[in-house]
Order: sequence, then structure tokens, then C-alpha cells
Amino acid sequence: MDDGEIYAARIELVDFLIEALWNPPSEEFVGELLSGEIRTPESVDEGFDEGFAKLRSFIAANESRDPEEVRTELKREYTRVFVGPRPPVIAHETYYREGMDYLGKGTSEIEASYGAAGWNPPEDYPEEPDFVAVELAFLRWLIARQRGGMEEAFGYERVFLEEHMAHWIDDCAAEIVEFADGEFYEAVGHLLAGVVGFESELAGQMA
Repeated sequence: MDDGEIYAARIELVDFLIEALWNPPSEEFVGELLSGEIRTPESVDEGFDEGFAKLRSFIAANESRDPEEVRTELKREYTRVFVGPRPPVIAHETYYREGMDYLGKGTSEIEASYGAAGWNPPEDYPEEPDFVAVELAFLRWLIARQRGGMEEAFGYERVFLEEHMAHWIDDCAAEIVEFADGEFYEAVGHLLAGVVGFESELAGQMA
């Protein structure tokens, strides 16, 4: 793969995770997934491979079904896992980090990281700045800036991953896998951990 293809694959994977985690997946997203439009490499590393294998298995089991029916099932699972009442996974950095108040002043540190790079969360993200999909959206923005030639974006990514995502994503991803009922969100958990691990290694090399 050349650099353009690598950037495209990185962004596509982060986009997939954002779509899966910021709200229940849309019917359009489910339709694209079941049609095979989302690429799933055969072999990357153990964590990624488990996630992609789960995703391929989910697609194979559901590709002939009505996407709206599949979406309804995923919405039910998303609600149980992430919304509740009493959800088993609270996908916020401040929930997992010692020394940070859940949905409290700890979010100011995360907002400062966004502001330092010149980024603001999109208005259609209804959650707090420390929500997993919001942090992933920032990561996606940094990758896009890197592709556009903004070399300092590697430094912003390295610092953000080291100071924030690397401290909690593995625990959150493991709980997603543990409490998921089906292969889709099991895949999401494995891929979430894989993406943050990969991006951490890459940003460390490039910054």
C-alpha cells in the first residue's frame, strides 16, 4: 500500500468506529456494512485480526437480511451496553481515569488538548468531550491533517494518545467485548483497542 492508501485505510477504520459508537448504527451504515463496502484485511496483528474475523462473521451471518431489521437489533444492543438504564459500559475517559471527575472538571483537560490543536467537537455529537466517539473524531481529524501535510499533527496525536486515550481505551474495549451479545460489538471492542495501539505506535515513530 502507498501512503495515500494507508491514510485512507486509517481514516476508514476510525470512521467505522465513530459510526458504531457515537449512536446506534444508522440503516445506511448497516446497509454499507452488509454489502461488503467496508474493507476487512486478512492479517494485521492478533488484536486487529480478531476484530476483523468477528466482523466478517457478522456480515456473513446477516448479509441476506433486511438492513433495517439488523439495525433494530444493533440499536437494542447499543442501548443495553452503552445507554442503559445502568449500562455495563460507560464509554467516557473520566469514568476510567483516576484523578478525573466523571463528567466533571476532568473534561477541561481533554478540551484543552482539542483547543491546542485547533479543533472543536462537531455540534451533532451530543456527548461530553471525553466520550469515546468524540475522542475518535479528534483522532480522525488529526489523521486527515497529517494526510494534508500538517507535520505537527503527529505531535498532537502522540501527546493526546499518551496523555489520554492510551490510559483507558484498552479497559473500555475489553468491557465492550465482555458485555456484547453478538459479534458486531465484539468486533468493535477488538478494533477499538487495535486502532489506538496502532496509532500510538505510528505517532510515536513519526512525531
